[in-house]
Amino acid sequence: MNRRLLLTALATITLLPWTASAEPSVGATTISIPSPHRGKPLSVDVWYPSDAKAPDTLIGDNRIFTGAAAKADAAIDPGRHPLILLSHGSGSRAQGMAWIAARLAAKGFIVAGPDHPGTTSGDSTPIATPRIWERTQDLSDIITWMTGDARWTGSVDAAKIGVIGFSLGGSTALELIGGRADLNAYADYCDRYTMMMDCQWFAGGIGFVDGKRVASPVVRLRAFDKAHFEQSNLDPRVTSGVIVDPGLATSFKADSLRQIKVATTIINLGSPGTVPVAVYAQKLSAEIPGAQYHQIPGSNHFSFLPVCKPDAQDVLSESGDPDPICDGKGLRDRAEVHKDAETLIVEAFQNTLK
Repeated sequence: MNRRLLLTALATITLLPWTASAEPSVGATTISIPSPHRGKPLSVDVWYPSDAKAPDTLIGDNRIFTGAAAKADAAIDPGRHPLILLSHGSGSRAQGMAWIAARLAAKGFIVAGPDHPGTTSGDSTPIATPRIWERTQDLSDIITWMTGDARWTGSVDAAKIGVIGFSLGGSTALELIGGRADLNAYADYCDRYTMMMDCQWFAGGIGFVDGKRVASPVVRLRAFDKAHFEQSNLDPRVTSGVIVDPGLATSFKADSLRQIKVATTIINLGSPGTVPVAVYAQKLSAEIPGAQYHQIPGSNHFSFLPVCKPDAQDVLSESGDPDPICDGKGLRDRAEVHKDAETLIVEAFQNTLK
């Protein structure tokens, strides 16, 4: 994927007025929480059930993607709600998953997703990408804050916490529930599959800082920080996980997967035989006790991105993006794919957190 264009599209996400009313109502806000390990506050988007009388806006709307309706900064419904952490893919941002976050909020969940520094839109470098332990710490910091902060502690059910992640976020979610990656296995994968997007990204020598393209060190995986990469990032407060197209699918240690005690659902986007080796997770799923595995036919990795606007592929093509992010050729309508994904994801969390 042309990372520069996608970063630009996601970086220009806006909140637009929207006349249609979402039923049931969803509220959304952006908060800033302390992040000692980052050395600066962490920006976190939060979606939640809300019956407030307020106009809807389209959250996550930009020139490429269609946003999801919610009431900006509306009051949250009374009572305690399960908390679901959300982890976006490399080079994306939390609002790029607004479509599923809003759906979960409509079902009574609070959903909180950070923009992971170093791997988010406009702030993404190859050297930061494998630092999976920083992403998991972001999610753990959110749990600590939202279960202790006066604004949220009365609304969050601290005994019911789940996580959903897509792509690199899928690997982040899997690490949070006990999976541990093997650095040599990941290096072997990139040695063998040099044309995979993640491996090309590591070898490209470019990154993005403050929305601008910059030179960045080439990542040599075999010389990377093995101790941190392979450490346990388990957070025992999380009791349910949904993993979508995990980016380190070839690299997780089987013994760590067998020890996972969390209810786990794994989803691959694509018909049998079409899912890229980078994210193909059926074998991985088989190692996790009781894990549920699903494939969504007629889709691909890009299908988890928001619904594209009618002229989006023209904009992408004119900008020189070689990847079919929005053309949909040979694929089902993205909105239909989202409905299938919503059904699986909502059901997984309702069965385990409600």
